[in-house]
Parts: sequence; C-alpha cells; structure tokens
Amino acid sequence: MLFLPLDLAALAWFTCSWLGYNWLVERSRWKTSSLSHAMDSYRHQWMHAMLARPLRMIDAQIMSGLQQGTAFFASTSLLALGACFALLNATDLALAVYADLPLAIATTRAEWEAKVLGLLLIAAYAFFKFGWSYRLFNYCSIMVGAVPNEEKEPSPEARALVARAGDLNVLAGRHFSRGQRAFFFAVGFLCWFAGPIPFIAGTTCVLVVLLRRQFFSAARTAATTQHIDSKG
Repeated sequence: MLFLPLDLAALAWFTCSWLGYNWLVERSRWKTSSLSHAMDSYRHQWMHAMLARPLRMIDAQIMSGLQQGTAFFASTSLLALGACFALLNATDLALAVYADLPLAIATTRAEWEAKVLGLLLIAAYAFFKFGWSYRLFNYCSIMVGAVPNEEKEPSPEARALVARAGDLNVLAGRHFSRGQRAFFFAVGFLCWFAGPIPFIAGTTCVLVVLLRRQFFSAARTAATTQHIDSKG
C-alpha cells in the first residue's frame, strides 16, 4: 500500500468534511440559516432594485467588482497549479529540504508525489470553479444590460428577465464560493505533509472555521438581522 491506514483514514476524513460541508450549506434543511443563503436573497433583491433604477451605473460597477475578484482568484489558482508542477519537477530537492525540517516524518518519493498531485487536483478544481463563475458573472452582466428601462410599471417580461438574472447571479456566487472553499480546504490538505495526525487536525480546524463563519459569525448576524432605525 502507498499509504498507511492512518493516512487513508485522514484522507477519508478530509473528503467527508469537504463533501459534508458542501451538503450542509447547499442542500440540507439548515442551508436557509447560512450566510450564503442570506446573500443569495440579497442578490435577488439587488436585481429587483436594479429594475427600478433609471441609471444603472452602480449596478455595472458592482458587476465589474465581482468579476475582478473572481478573475483574481482564478489567476491565483493558475499560480498554485504552476507551483505544484514545479514541486513535481523538483521532487528530489524538495525531499532533501523536507528531511531537514524538525517536524518532518519519513516519506517516500511516491508518497510525496501523490500528495503534491492531490494539491494539484484541488488547485485545478478551484480554477474551473472560478473560471466558470467569471463566465456566469459575464452572462449576468449581459442579462442586466438586456433589461429594458421602463418609465412606467415594469412589464411581466422585464420582471421575468430580472428573475433569471438573479438566478444566474446566485449561481455565479455559488461557484465562486466553491472555489474559495477549495482554497480553504487546501490549507488543511497541506498539513498532510507533516503527517496524518496534523492532517486530521488541520482539516478539523478548517471545517470548524467555515462552519462558524456560515452559521455563527457576526457577518451572518449582520446579514440576517433586521435593524430598526430609532429615529424612524
């Protein structure tokens, strides 16, 4: 076997944590309590508010900001891919440096390369998610530009177009979140180079941080709490 049973158990915990978190935030009955779900509703509200604005320069600036952020992370994914290929190309040198570290454990060339390939797959997954998210934001911008500027009551066709643009915006944000999620869990995966126990501990820490941000953070409270102006 390439890895010891404890390594395989740590890899299984990593996989279950990632997939379980995706299910919890996107498909479970508790998803409505998450920060991502709250922001999805704001995306729809944004599209409906855009319909009532005669000048939509603000909406264009917001879309541009979303696209620039997505492009940044897509570029970062490409840099991570290049770094993984560089590690594979310099395996002997990397193993020599790794062996001098005080916390390094005995590892074979095959184990090292398998772990680097795992990182490469995570970076590739993140790149595809960010790339598709960027494309979806681009499509959403086109749909926003196609919404007619009606002075009177918006027509049913305009409302339907806004609803579809909102759905596309939500989908783009979901793929962006999946790409960021891959980056976060990659931090836990990096702990595997220090051994299976740090791998389990690192994955657990990442999972706890992500769960807290989605369900128990101040950002989630700010997004879901309805504040009342005392002067009103």
